[in-house]
Amino acid sequence: MKQTRLTKILAAGLACAASLGVVFAQQTTTTTTTDPLTGTTTTQQTTTSAAGTIVTYAPESDYFTFRTAPDVAPVRYYYTRETSIVDPEGRVVSLAAIRPDLPATIYYTNIGDRVVLRKVVISRPAAVIKREETTTTTTTRP
Repeated sequence: MKQTRLTKILAAGLACAASLGVVFAQQTTTTTTTDPLTGTTTTQQTTTSAAGTIVTYAPESDYFTFRTAPDVAPVRYYYTRETSIVDPEGRVVSLAAIRPDLPATIYYTNIGDRVVLRKVVISRPAAVIKREETTTTTTTRP
């Protein structure tokens, strides 16, 4: 009885660990099918997403590096003209909005040996406190 219960608990723990591994692996699935009658090959690529922080970005390059966790090495992601960069509300923003240490969610796919971005959702940076002072000077004429 106790052995069966322990086996069930271990099996449930193993299933949870395996599902977390799948979630954090962030794999892109590419399915290739060939029609036996026509010989036509169809390749379907699935876009995967990841949340993290932009580590480096240079406007003259065609990529930036992105880290999904502080203890993970950054990975190079390439962007193209088709890559859309949006804010959390879905409004399109320019590449100039990208800067290092900016939290973002990326949607990407593998094309050959490159990881190509489809969409970048830039999160709002930490709140910046803006302090304004207004000085009023009153002069009286004699």
